[in-house]
Amino acid sequence: MTFGRLIRVLSRNNISWNLKTSGRILFLLQSSVWSSIFATVEKFRYGKLIKVMPCPDDPVFIIGHWRTGTSLLFKLMSLDEQFTAPTLFQVAEPDSMLTSHAYYKPVMKTLVGETRPMDNVRIGMDEPQEDEYAVFRLTACSPLEQLVFPCREEYFLEKFAECKTLSKTEEQIKTQLKFFFTKINYHRNGTILSKNPFHSFRIRMLMETFPKARFIQIHRHPFSVVPSTINMWDILQRENALNNELHKHGIAETCRVMNLISENISAGTAALPEGSFATTRFEDLEHDPVNTLRKLYAVLKLDFPEGIEIRIKEFMAINRNFAKNKFLLSDSDKEVIESELNDYMRKYSYS
Repeated sequence: MTFGRLIRVLSRNNISWNLKTSGRILFLLQSSVWSSIFATVEKFRYGKLIKVMPCPDDPVFIIGHWRTGTSLLFKLMSLDEQFTAPTLFQVAEPDSMLTSHAYYKPVMKTLVGETRPMDNVRIGMDEPQEDEYAVFRLTACSPLEQLVFPCREEYFLEKFAECKTLSKTEEQIKTQLKFFFTKINYHRNGTILSKNPFHSFRIRMLMETFPKARFIQIHRHPFSVVPSTINMWDILQRENALNNELHKHGIAETCRVMNLISENISAGTAALPEGSFATTRFEDLEHDPVNTLRKLYAVLKLDFPEGIEIRIKEFMAINRNFAKNKFLLSDSDKEVIESELNDYMRKYSYS
């Protein structure tokens, strides 16, 4: 995040000052100085060019709740060369991604681990990555802010899911997403492929911004999703929080957000034209990725290219020993999930 945006975010939140948070803030401040310098250089070199470039109007958005298989679907579709997906570096440095890659490469190689902190999914500087991180850095407006500055009494996602986006914030996100996707297209032309569960709440806004957009929803059995989501937010909160108000995530509130996401996706996609929305199950994608993708492509009227089947099978073979996190649910936990997600489980045939 550039220096000015970072200062605005820090100034409007409560910080618990201690050795850990002081170190994190010092790191953020020095990073923001470099980000501002590179952003200025990039604006000077590419600003006018990006401004006159046409913005892609036909991205494909992968949506759905966290831990439902969005990352697997994202990685498999990224093997298709007709798509251009944001990379970890691009979402980390959206203001300067055309200018600063060579400078950040040795730094990120040192700082970025081989796998994500909450599971064994591989990450790397040029691996596909969720674009909410770019949204936060470009607008300083994202629910991720509440993960960095948590409130002990509330689950940040539940509050976000129940609130309507302020028009000022919405316009800012529209402008910056167009800017970001245009820069990605300049770097490598292709249909933008975006994976971002937060976009599940922005379908109307995204259609206004990208009139030919298409959406894919993936879902998974709640007995896997709920504990995995709690584990993910607990880890990310501990690793990024700048105060001591850590929220203990619970099963019931996680289920409520799953319901809210499902309701928002149903409402947001109801009026989409034919061929703009497809849905699939994680269990089907994991069991038969090639035919599952064929079906999705057919619904969305996308070409299933020759050669992609081989790349998919190679990817799955390389990752066949991938160790998924395992969580034990008590009978009472399962009863809570079944009670809270009764309609969800019947809708997606998990009951």
